[in-house]
Amino acid sequence: QVQLVESGGGLVQAGGSLRLSCVASGSISSIDVMAWYHQGPGNQRVLVASCTGADATNYADSVKGRFTISRDNTKNTAYLQMNSLKPEDTGVYYCNALIRLIGRPLSPLGQWGQGTLVTVSS
Repeated sequence: QVQLVESGGGLVQAGGSLRLSCVASGSISSIDVMAWYHQGPGNQRVLVASCTGADATNYADSVKGRFTISRDNTKNTAYLQMNSLKPEDTGVYYCNALIRLIGRPLSPLGQWGQGTLVTVSS
């Protein structure tokens, strides 16, 4: 019914920048929250940034001042602009969304994307 597709990952040197995109598709009425999670090698998945439909944002302390999350609600898309990247930012970045489907407004659905790999070299 719903699919999230991330893109924009790649290899970058420390200090560089990347912009990740997450596009949601399917029978979507609205999206309450879109968020980005990071899973480093051997680590658990942790929240990096989130953004509500009203553009209220929240960031992990480790990325404040370096990463910016934004949304284009007309395109059901979220972005993560990552600047001043560090080697510890290496890992898979997953998009997560809380989605209200058409015809099911009271049962929001949590959905994950497949992830996009970011590698930051020192």
